[in-house]
Amino acid sequence: MTEPFIDLSVHHQPKGASDRVAYAFTKLLRWTADTFFAERYGHRAVVLETVAAVPGMVGATINHLHCLRRMCDDKGWIRTLMDEAENERMHLMTFIEISKPTIFERAVIIGVQWVFYCFFFALYLISSKTAHRVVGYFEEEAVISYTHYLKEIDEGRSDNVPAPAIAKRYWGLPGGATLRDVVLVVRADEAHHRDVNHQFANELAGLPQGQVAPCPHHVELQPQWKKAA
Repeated sequence: MTEPFIDLSVHHQPKGASDRVAYAFTKLLRWTADTFFAERYGHRAVVLETVAAVPGMVGATINHLHCLRRMCDDKGWIRTLMDEAENERMHLMTFIEISKPTIFERAVIIGVQWVFYCFFFALYLISSKTAHRVVGYFEEEAVISYTHYLKEIDEGRSDNVPAPAIAKRYWGLPGGATLRDVVLVVRADEAHHRDVNHQFANELAGLPQGQVAPCPHHVELQPQWKKAA
C-alpha cells in the first residue's frame, strides 16, 4: 500500500494565553498517557480514541444549536465535525479488534469519557477557539504517537498482525493489509483533523489560514466550510 504523505513537522506555535492554556493542557494529558500506557500503543489508542471522538460531536451539537437560535448558516462546520467524530469512532472500533481491552481499561474509558465530555462541552461554550486549539494540539500528539507505533512495528517490537475486517471495509484496504497499513491511514486521518481544527481556531481568532493535510481515504472528511463560505 502506498504510504500517505503527511507533514510530520506541523506544529502551531502558541500565540496568546488561550493557546498556551490549550498547549499546556495537551502536554499534561500526554504525560498522563505516557505514564499510564508507556509503549503499549494499541491499548493507548483504544482509550485515547474514545476521548478523541468527543470533540467533534460536542462541536457539531453546539454549532447546530447556535445556528438554530440565530437562524444562520453553519458554513459547513457541522458536517465536518460530525465526520470527524465518526472517523475517530472508527479508529476506536478498529483498535478494539486489535488490542482487546481489559475490563479495567473499559472501566477507565467510561470514567474518562464522562469527565472529558463535561469538560470539553463547558470549554466549547466558554471559548470555542480554545476548544479547537486543544483538539489541534491533541491531534499533533496523535500523529507523534502513531509515528512511534509505526517504529515499534517496523523494529519488530509490536506484531504486524493482519488488519481487522472493519478497517479493510472502512478504508478500502487490500485483502492482505496489516496493522502497519492501518496505522498509516489512521495517522493520515489524525493529521487531517490536526490541520482542520487549527484552521477553525485560526478563523475564530482572525488569523491566516494554513494548509490542510489531505484525507484521501474518505473524501467526506475534507473540510466543508470553505466550500460553503
